[in-house]
Amino acid sequence: MLDFLQALSDGVLFGATYALIGIGFTLVFGVMHKINMAYGAASVGGAYCGLLVLQVMAGAPPLVVFFCAFLAGGLLGWLVYLTCFHFIPITNPLATLMATVGMLLLIDEIIVHTTAGMPMAYPAMFDDVMLRVGEFTLRGDLMMVFAVSVLCMAGLLALLYRTRLGLATRAVSQQTVAALLCGIRVGQVNATTFVVTGLLGGIAGAMIGASVGTLSPLLTTPLTVKGLIVTVIGGLGSVPGAIIAGLMVGGFESVLQLYRGVTERDLYVMLLLFVFLVFRPGGLFAAKGGRD
Repeated sequence: MLDFLQALSDGVLFGATYALIGIGFTLVFGVMHKINMAYGAASVGGAYCGLLVLQVMAGAPPLVVFFCAFLAGGLLGWLVYLTCFHFIPITNPLATLMATVGMLLLIDEIIVHTTAGMPMAYPAMFDDVMLRVGEFTLRGDLMMVFAVSVLCMAGLLALLYRTRLGLATRAVSQQTVAALLCGIRVGQVNATTFVVTGLLGGIAGAMIGASVGTLSPLLTTPLTVKGLIVTVIGGLGSVPGAIIAGLMVGGFESVLQLYRGVTERDLYVMLLLFVFLVFRPGGLFAAKGGRD
C-alpha cells in the first residue's frame, strides 16, 4: 500500500505537466475547432531554447532558464499560428492539420540536428529536498513542478474568466460569426490563443526537464500523444476536464509503471483512452448538445 501511495502521489504531481499540455490542445480546439499537432514539439523546443541561456551565461540560475523557456514557448506558438493557420482558409481543416504535422517534424528535426540526438542535462530546483512523513516521501522537485503548474492554471483561468480577452476568447469559441458582428477581431484572438498556449507549453517542457533532470529529443512524440489523450479524456474544449484528466493520467501511468514496468506503461494508458472512447466518448466534461 505504501508503494502504491508513493507511486500515485509522484504520478499526480508529475501529471500537472500533462494537464498543461492538455490545456494547450484544448484551448486551440475550443477556439478554432482544430488540432495543433505541433504543440508538443513546440513545448519541447521552448524548453530547449531555455538551455541556450546556459551557453551564453554559464551558471545562470534555473529561474532564468525556466523564464526563457516560457517566453520561447510563446514565440514558437505564434510562429506555428502564423505558418500553419493564418494564411490557410478556415474552410480547409485538413490543410491546417497536415501543416501542423509538418511543423512537428520540422521542429523535431531541428532539435535532433542541433543536439546530435543526445539528451542534455536540465537545471532543477529543490531536487535535494525531501518531505518525509514516516516512510512516505514527497520529492521537492515534483512539488515545485506541481506548484508552478497550478499557478499557471490559476493564471489561465483568471485570464479566461476575469478579463476582456478571456471574454472575447469564449465568445469566439461559442459563435465565431456572432463574435465578428460584435466587433471582436477573431484573427487577433486566435493568434493570442496560440501565444498563451505556447507560454504554457514552454513552461511545461521546462518543468518536465527539471523533474527528470534531462531533456531528450525523444520527448516530442510522447508529449504529443499524452496531450491528445488528456484532451480526449477531459472532454474536447473543456479546460477543467484537461486539468483533471492530466492529473489522472499522470497518477495512472505511475502506478502502472510500478506494477507492470516502464515497457508496458504507455500500452495501458492507450487502453484507458479506448475505454473512454467506448463508454464515455465525450470525455469527463462532455459538451452539452444544442445552442449555448
